[in-house]
Amino acid sequence: MFEELESVVLTRDIPDSGLNEGDVGTVVHRYGNGEGYEVEFVAGEGRTVAVLTLNRADLRPLEDREILHVRKLASA
Repeated sequence: MFEELESVVLTRDIPDSGLNEGDVGTVVHRYGNGEGYEVEFVAGEGRTVAVLTLNRADLRPLEDREILHVRKLASA
């Protein structure tokens, strides 16, 4: 179960939102006992890219010895 304000990693692409597997987001709300999560994904300058309601299978925790990576967002 993830906690609010925890960083999480997306486990699948979500093309409609411009997100790729491996993108890092922050849990901003947890529904019930982890039945769902509201997750915010932001660009490097802090602009919100997407806020999505996702389930546990869509997310995984950050693991030890992982490094964050920067990529360009696709043009809208």
